[in-house]
Amino acid sequence: MNNSNTAVSNKYWIKIVVLFTLGWLVIYATRQVLAPLIPTIMEEFNLSNSQAGNIMSIFFIGYTLSQVPSGIIGDKVGRKTMVIVGTIGFGIFAALTGMMTTYILFIVAWFLVGLFQGMYYGPQYALSSEAIPPERITLGSALINSGMAFGTSIGMYISTITVFDMGLDWKWPFIIISIPVILLGIVMLFLVKERAPHIEAMKQQEKESGREVVVEEKLKIIDLFKKRNLILAFITIFCSIYGFFVILTWLPTYLLNERGVQGSDVAFVTSLVPWAAIPGSLILSWISDKLGRRKPVLLVMLPVAFISMISIVFFDSMTVLYVALILYGLFGKISTNPVLIAVVADAAPRVGLSTSFGVYNFIGMSASILAPGLTGWITDVSGSFNMAFYVAAGFTLVGIIASSLLDESDNIDRMKKHKKLELHTEEAN
Repeated sequence: MNNSNTAVSNKYWIKIVVLFTLGWLVIYATRQVLAPLIPTIMEEFNLSNSQAGNIMSIFFIGYTLSQVPSGIIGDKVGRKTMVIVGTIGFGIFAALTGMMTTYILFIVAWFLVGLFQGMYYGPQYALSSEAIPPERITLGSALINSGMAFGTSIGMYISTITVFDMGLDWKWPFIIISIPVILLGIVMLFLVKERAPHIEAMKQQEKESGREVVVEEKLKIIDLFKKRNLILAFITIFCSIYGFFVILTWLPTYLLNERGVQGSDVAFVTSLVPWAAIPGSLILSWISDKLGRRKPVLLVMLPVAFISMISIVFFDSMTVLYVALILYGLFGKISTNPVLIAVVADAAPRVGLSTSFGVYNFIGMSASILAPGLTGWITDVSGSFNMAFYVAAGFTLVGIIASSLLDESDNIDRMKKHKKLELHTEEAN
C-alpha cells in the first residue's frame, strides 16, 4: 500500500467512526424520547401499566428479531445497503409513531422502529471492523459505542424540553428526532463504502503480484458455533446484557421503593452508569489494543462489574451505592461491549462478519427480553430486589468463567501478518 493509499485509508476509518458514532447517538436518542412521555401516552390512550410496559417489550422483540436476518442479508447483498435501509427506515417509522392515533397503531409503528434499528448492528460493526486498523479496533469500537451514552441523554432532553418546557404535543419529539436520523442515512449513502479502501488496495496488489486469491466458502450459521471464541463471546455478552438490563429497567424503581431516592435525584443516580461508561470504555479499549489481547482486560472488567452489582443491594450506604454504580459504568456492559466486539472481529470468518455480529447481538439482546420479566418475578416471590440483583451478579460470574476460557494464541500472529502484508505492499510500490 503506497503512502497515498495509507492516507486515504486513515481518513476513511476516522470518517467511519464519526458516522457510526452518530448512528448510535440517534438510535439511542430515538429510543429515549419515549421514556419521559410514558405518563402522557398512558393518559392519551387510557393505558394500564401493563400496556405501557408492552411498548418497550414490543420494541426489543422487533430489534432482536432482525439481528440475524440483517446480518445474513448484509453479507450476501451488501452491508452498506442494510445500514442505510435500517437507518432511514427507523427514522421514517419514528416520525410515523408520533402520528399514530390509537394504541395498536402506535405499538405497531414502534415495533417497526425496533425492527429497522436491529438492521444496523451486525452490518455496521462488520463495516467498521474491516475499516479500522487491527491495532485500533477496540478503541475505534469504543468510540462508536460512546454514541449510546450521548444519545440516551439527548433523547431525554428532546422530550422534556419540547413537551414539558415548551408545551408542545407529545407527538413532536418523535417527529423532531426523525429528521436528523433520515439526514444521517442519506449522508451515509454517499460516504460509506462497501469495502474499506485498504482492503481493496491489498486485493488489487495481490492480483497484480500474481499471488493466489483465496475464495472463502459461503458461511453456514452452524459454523459459527464451531468456533470456541465466538461461543464464549456469545455467552459473555448474554450474561453482561442480562445484568445491564436489570439495572437499566429496575434501578429507578429500586431507588424509589427501597432507598427512598426521590424526583430528579433518581435520574441523576441512574445516569451515573452511562456517563461513567464513556471514559471506562475508551481507556480499557485502548489498553486492550495496546496489549493486542482481550482476555486480560475482560478478566479485570467482569469481576469488578460482579462486585459492583452485589454492592448495589448488599450495603445500605448511599456512598457505596454511588461508587458501585460508577464502577459498574466504568467496567460493566457498555465498556465490555467494545472488547467483546474485538473478540468477535478476531474470531469470525471475513465472509460472515456481518452474520457473526448479528448472531452475537441476537443472543445478547435476548437477555434484554428475559431480564426485566424474570427480575420482576423474582422480586414478587422474594419480596425484595436483593435476590434479583444477586441473580444478575450470578450471570456475570458465568461471563467471567466464559472469558477465562478464551484462546488468544492466534491474535499476536495475526497482527504480525497484517503488519508484514502492509510492509510488503509498501515495498512493492
